[in-house]
Parts: sequence; structure tokens; C-alpha cells
Amino acid sequence: MEQVIQIKDLVKSYGKSRGVSGISITVQQGDFYGFIGPNGAGKSTTIRSMLGLIKKDSGCINLLGMDIKTNKVDILKRIGYMPSETMFYPTLRVNEIIKMTADAYQMDCNDKANELCERLKVDRTKKIEELSLGNRKKISIVCALQHKPDLYIFDEPTSGLDPLMQKEFFTLLREVNKEGATIFFSSHVLSEIQSYCNHAAIIKEGKIIAVDSVSNLTKTNARKVTLKGISQLPLIPGISGKTCEESGLHFMYRGDIKPLISVINKLNVQDVIIEEPSLEEIFLHYYEKAGE
Repeated sequence: MEQVIQIKDLVKSYGKSRGVSGISITVQQGDFYGFIGPNGAGKSTTIRSMLGLIKKDSGCINLLGMDIKTNKVDILKRIGYMPSETMFYPTLRVNEIIKMTADAYQMDCNDKANELCERLKVDRTKKIEELSLGNRKKISIVCALQHKPDLYIFDEPTSGLDPLMQKEFFTLLREVNKEGATIFFSSHVLSEIQSYCNHAAIIKEGKIIAVDSVSNLTKTNARKVTLKGISQLPLIPGISGKTCEESGLHFMYRGDIKPLISVINKLNVQDVIIEEPSLEEIFLHYYEKAGE
């Protein structure tokens, strides 16, 4: 299967400020690929380097089988990009922005633009300066999708969208992905990655700390445990993140559950709650491992 995104040893620094250091990512054609990390981890720097919007210090970036450095124009014609910050000429009307974007691709996108505007409930007569953040985001979605590209790159796309529009947005993405397009989806919203992506890379402080299928990334033998009625616990291997609150003693436990149960049976515990950790807690587990 064709590799649509190939990034090898990407380095971009901003002097004393952190950028990215040695990023390597491979995305296959037709994948819905998540790129996850908190704000400031290096997601936007990676994407802007991929698109040639900023100059990398070193490393190789190939998109759609071409080097971004030598084939930038040809590559960008086949990409739909939605940045994290939505900025347009404020005095232009929505219809003018959409047409200007289509003209940049030298394509007649009117039919697809009409469909997208209808589904996203876009008022094409208003000026950009009259729109809320959510409505500007919808214009950005139309501009990214209307020319039916082979590769979509989204950088934190859902911030500002109301829940109904988020649902319609992901419906649109699933449709184009089913038709064979590749999606590279950057987000700090873990539930989005888990719900829609097939594979993902986790980035921390400018470095990739985990790459796998989403199903494997979310598999863990960890359990979230709450013990009520006690505030202290003997030293047991496999316990981390211990906190004591009014609701009880909370911690994460990794490993065979039998030794833990054996210890709990000897304690004066009022109640025991053992449950699967949330995706957020699994994510923090990867961050803790990377910091060891």
C-alpha cells in the first residue's frame, strides 16, 4: 500500500523555544491517522513543516510520493488543509472566500461547495467579520473539502464547533475516508482520536513517544482502584498516581490483580471500586513512561 505521508527525523527549533526533535511518522493511503498531544507538544510545528509553511532545520518530508521541498505546488494542489486558527480577510463575504479558495486550485468547486454549505448551514452572504468563531470554522471546512483532495490535514479542527456541527463534520470525514482519501488528524481531544482514528502517534515535548493502532494504544492491563475507608496503603509493586480524597484512596494498578486483592482483604476497607481507566488516564500513562 502506498505511503501517503513519510516524515523521517524531522527537526525544527525556535532557538531556546522547543519545536520538534527527530519526528518520524509514516501514514498509509486510506488511513484515518491521529496525531495527539497537549497544546504546545509540537503538533502544529510538525504540520506546518509538512506543508512547507515553515522551513525545517533537518529531516525528510514526503507527501503523496513527493518531496515537499522540491514539489510543494504539486503537493498542495492535492491537499485539503484546515489550520487550528481560522483567519480570513474580514471584509470579504463568505461566498468570495470560498470562490477565492477554489480559484487557487484552478478548479470549479461550486457543486461540492453548495453541498457542504447546505450540510453545515453556512450563510454565504455574510461578511467574515460578522461571523462567530464556529461559523468561521465552518467556512474553513468548506475550503478544505470542496476540491476533493487526496490527503486531508486537520490541525485541532473542532474547537469552536457546536456538538451538532462536530457530528456533521466527522460524518463528512468518514465519507471521504471511505472513498479512499487519507486523513491526518491532529487533536488534543482524546475521545476524537479513539472514536474516529485507526492509527495514531502520541507526541510529547517535540518527540514521538508512542505509535500504534488506536486499539493497541488503548489496551492496558492497568486498573483504576478506589478504596473507601482508608487513607494509607502498604507498599505494593504496580501502584502509581496515588491520591487521597474524601471519596477514598485512589490509584492506578498495573499487573496481576490477585496480589492486590490479597492485600486489600487484610485491610479495614469499607468498599472497593475497580474499573477500566479512562482514555485520558491511559494517555497520561504514556506520558509517565516517557518521563521515566
